[in-house]
Amino acid sequence: MKVLKTLAAAALGALAIAGPAYAQAQQPIKVGVIFPLSGGAGPQGQHVTQAIQAMASIINDAGGVMGRPIQIISRDDESTPAVGVSRANELISEGVSVIIEGWNSPVTLAMQPVINRAGILDITAISKADPILSGEGNPLAVRLNSSNSQDGAVIAKYIGDSGAKRVAFLTENDAYGNGAQEAIEAELKKMNYQYEKVAEEKFPFNQADFRVALTNVRAANPDVTVAINANEGLGMPALIRQAKQSRLPGKLVTAVGTVAPSVIQVAGEAANGVLGADIYFPDVEPFASNPENQKFVKKTQEMFNYTPDKYMALGATALQVWAKAVNELKTLDKEPIAKRIRGGNFTGTVMGDIKFAPNGQLESNHKLFTVEDQKIVVRPASN
Repeated sequence: MKVLKTLAAAALGALAIAGPAYAQAQQPIKVGVIFPLSGGAGPQGQHVTQAIQAMASIINDAGGVMGRPIQIISRDDESTPAVGVSRANELISEGVSVIIEGWNSPVTLAMQPVINRAGILDITAISKADPILSGEGNPLAVRLNSSNSQDGAVIAKYIGDSGAKRVAFLTENDAYGNGAQEAIEAELKKMNYQYEKVAEEKFPFNQADFRVALTNVRAANPDVTVAINANEGLGMPALIRQAKQSRLPGKLVTAVGTVAPSVIQVAGEAANGVLGADIYFPDVEPFASNPENQKFVKKTQEMFNYTPDKYMALGATALQVWAKAVNELKTLDKEPIAKRIRGGNFTGTVMGDIKFAPNGQLESNHKLFTVEDQKIVVRPASN
């Protein structure tokens, strides 16, 4: 009897010791998410956040990260650099293990050094400016969306293939917009393509009235007008509608990734005929038959009654890649995870089997599309 009591006491002691360790093992891993949840880009930022929540649900259903569930903590950067920095500091104080951020490049560039100094992994999902991967703000930066340089080559090739000689630009006057235009012009120069820049109109991110700018562009009689506008909740739909109303001559070409289904929904029939390019379409091959993409699309539709667009897929893939790296390396430490992602390959993601360049940039495959009957129609591949 005495022996049994001794064994029972020992067992209870072991449980008492193991109890806190067991509870600690089940504590959620906090993932910070910073996107605009209000203002002109608010609807898109909300959608990306929802997509990350859908992916967190998928990962948690499969056992979580190192056996622990993921908890998403989201913040609104209001498309303002100073607010973004404040929100980043809030998440740092919350003890997040990684921050997924970035709709507006100026906001991302402001947050990078703050997150880096805190020793937290920073993954940029959307923001495109080339300096994001320069190493100045974060030497271990990672980005999912295509860069301005990658995008510039796609639009420049279209201009060259179309034979357009009179080119106009309507450009958001910030790190993203100016960088995108510079990339297009640099690629045209590299191609030794002869053209004339007949108009150039700059505008702030929050602008919604483009009538004066469009009047100036129309007077220049361009063959192609390139619209570079990341304000997809307000600015880009307004620009598309006003371009149609002004009877803008030539072709309206939008910067890569700035015309999502939500933009077309707001722009209405005015979007018909617009040309764009992107790197993900939920119902186009090779994505349509990808089991991971099918699972993601289904989960997003179940949770939020919404079919994901490119931005949502990028947000979800950012979390998915981070989770894969953590489960493989069995650590939450920033440096080994960043080094695993940068230059690394990952199979079985929403975007398929993917590869990151050594500088942290996801390598992408662009497809041109036109808008017909208010739907995106992917153009056949061309050499």
